[in-house]
This record gives sequence, structure tokens and C-alpha cells, in this order.
Amino acid sequence: MNTEQFTKMLAEKGISLSPEQLDQYELYFQTLVEWNEKMNLTAITDREGVYLKHFYDSISAAFYYDFSKPYRICDVGAGAGFPSIPLKIAFPNLHITIVDSLNKRIHFLEHLAKELKLDHVRFIHDRAETFGQNKDHREAYEVVMARAVARLSVLSELCLPLVEVGGTFIAMKGASANDELEAGKKAVSVLGGKVEQSHSFLLPFEESERNLLIIKKEKNTPKKYPRKPGTPNKTPIE
Repeated sequence: MNTEQFTKMLAEKGISLSPEQLDQYELYFQTLVEWNEKMNLTAITDREGVYLKHFYDSISAAFYYDFSKPYRICDVGAGAGFPSIPLKIAFPNLHITIVDSLNKRIHFLEHLAKELKLDHVRFIHDRAETFGQNKDHREAYEVVMARAVARLSVLSELCLPLVEVGGTFIAMKGASANDELEAGKKAVSVLGGKVEQSHSFLLPFEESERNLLIIKKEKNTPKKYPRKPGTPNKTPIE
């Protein structure tokens, strides 16, 4: 996907980008590739691949959810900033918090935010399990997102405790979403959520399947969740 296709295909979805925003994406790409030589951020480093599989794929959440409001968003395990930084560039009004367990990635994100001149962004080095028990962050976000972090039964325990009651958890998934949904329904319910919508689409050009699960937080998460680091992965709620 070249920049022209990127711009055109987003415009078709009602997302128009200014020259300044396009410059930010280009600088993001260059910074990602430069830092990737020093540390492992992504296996995808060609321009077409980054624009399609990282930028366009991240922004695809906005095809099914309205990001035009200044939401408080927490992105769990964002790695090199996906999906929240590409969304922040497209929707500058968003307030983004990224939590990631690797300090090196946090340093990259801090540098990136400075380069891109992003405001209302903060990066926190923590495990999602301990972060979800932190009273300053627990049930404090209108939207919590995660892309390719863990299967839904595990991911729900990392994300739903951070969503305020009435807020939304958006899980960005690949082709296995339906199986994960079946296995993760109990966890979603126990943690106070309810699956509201499920959207399936193909990523352009390579036509790989993508799924977007939109989960509404209906009631408070029981205090014991999330459990200690590593526990959700070892013994998911099933």
C-alpha cells in the first residue's frame, strides 16, 4: 500500500488526512525503521507493509467505531504504538495512554511522540495485571483497546478492569476471532462485559481476515481481577 492508496482508501471511509498528518505518518515510518535496527519493534519494515499492516490496519477500528470525540483511551500492550498512535494522528483530539511491559518500547514511544509533536499522550511501563489493580487507572477509561496481544479469554482480564462502566473494550483480532469469542464469552461476562458487535473484513491487497470485537462494560469488574502477573495466561477464566 503506497501513500496515495493509503490516503484514498481512508478518504473512501470518510477519514480525510491533511498534508501535516501524512507527514506524521511518514516520520512515524522512518522513526520505526531507524529504531528497529537497534531493537526489535516489528518484523515489517518495508514502507508498503508498514502503511498497510500497521497504519491502515490500526485505523480500521475507526470504520466501526466513532473516534471523533475526545475519548480517554488506554492501549494495552501497544508495542511500537499500534493501534493507538496511528489513530491519534488521524484523530488528534484523542487522549491516549499506552501501557507496555517492556521499558525499551516505552523509550521508543516517548521519542516518537516528541518527534511527531503529539499532545495528550502518556506511556506507562507496567504489566497490565498490576496496572489494572492501580486505583488511578482501574475503570478510568472510556475506551480500552488491544491488537494482537493475547487470546480473548486472557485479553479480557487485562483490559476490561480498565474500562469504566458504560465504556467500551475494542479487541482487534485476526482470523481466529470466532473461536476465541466462543472460548472467551465466560471471561467477558465474569469481568463485567457483554459483546455488543463483531465486525469482519479483509485487509486490502493481501486479503487477510480481520475481526473487530466491540464489548460494552455493563457492570464493575470484581475486585480480584486482574489476578497476579502471568496468572491470566496460565489459567484463563473459562
